[in-house]
Amino acid sequence: MSLLTGKVVIVTGGSRGIGESIVRKMVENQASVAFTYRSSSAESDAIVTELSANGATVKAYQSDASSFESSAKLISDVLADFGQIDVVVNNAGITKDNLLMRMSEDQWNDVIDVNLKSVFNMTKNVIRPMLKARKGSIINISSVVGVNGNAGQANYAASKAGIIGFSKSVAKELGSRSIRSNVIAPGFIQTDMTDVLDDKVKEGLMAAIPLKRLGQGEEVANAVLFLASDLSTYVTGQTLSVCGGMSM
Repeated sequence: MSLLTGKVVIVTGGSRGIGESIVRKMVENQASVAFTYRSSSAESDAIVTELSANGATVKAYQSDASSFESSAKLISDVLADFGQIDVVVNNAGITKDNLLMRMSEDQWNDVIDVNLKSVFNMTKNVIRPMLKARKGSIINISSVVGVNGNAGQANYAASKAGIIGFSKSVAKELGSRSIRSNVIAPGFIQTDMTDVLDDKVKEGLMAAIPLKRLGQGEEVANAVLFLASDLSTYVTGQTLSVCGGMSM
C-alpha cells in the first residue's frame, strides 16, 4: 500500500544515515521527494540516480539548514519545482561532544545552529505555503538524548530538547489550520557513526537498551511514514520515541 501518493516531502540531511532511510521510505510510498545535503554531493547524486531509475520523482538540493536565507531559498525552489509542499522532515543534525567544562563556545553554537535553529528556519519558511493549503505535516527529528540528557553532550541534549518544546508550541499555533507538528526521538541507531564504535562500547550501549540491540534507520523511517501519512491526521504535538525502550 502506498501511503503518500500525491504528496511532496522535504527531508533535510537526506544523503546518509537516518535521513537516507527516510528518503527511501518516502519514495517507496510514492511521495515526490526533495532532500538536502550540505557537502556530500556524490552520495546525493548516487541516490537520485538510483531512485529516479526506478521511476521515483526525487531531487537533491545543496542547502545549509542552519542558514535562514538558505532555508528560504530551498522552500522557494521546491515550490517552483514541485508545486506544493505537504510534509517537512527536519532531520539535519550534528554532534560536537565534550564535557561542559571543556566545551568551547563554538562547539555549543555550531550544534545549536545546525540542530535547533535549522528547525526554526525550515518551519518559519514553510508556514506560509502550508497555511495557504490549510494542511501540512512537520516532523522534527529529536533524540532520546533530548529526553534523558547524556554526559558529554550538553549542547546536543539542549538542541534536541529544544526541538520538542518548539514542536509542541507550533502544534498549538497551527493546529486550527490542520497543520500538524510532531517529534520523533530516535535512540541509538545503526549508522556510519555507530559502525566505527568499539565492540565493547556497543555492548555497553545495548546493555542499556531494553530491546538489547541498536535500531535500524528503516525503523525510524517507518515512524516518519506514519506521521507523514493520513494515518496520523489526529496526531499533533506528540513525541514518538523510537529507542528500544531507553526513554521509559
